[in-house]
Amino acid sequence: MMPRTIELDDDLAERIEGHLEDGETIEEYIAELVAIYEQEGRFLQEGA
Repeated sequence: MMPRTIELDDDLAERIEGHLEDGETIEEYIAELVAIYEQEGRFLQEGA
């Protein structure tokens, strides 16, 4: 899979950086957020 680029405005990037664990990247943080949403069923669609 080819990497994709997303743009974050400076304010959002700074907010995310404020939540990072030592050595954690923004990409890793976003992946963790997506995993949490998937576990809660928020990205699941009925019939999919």
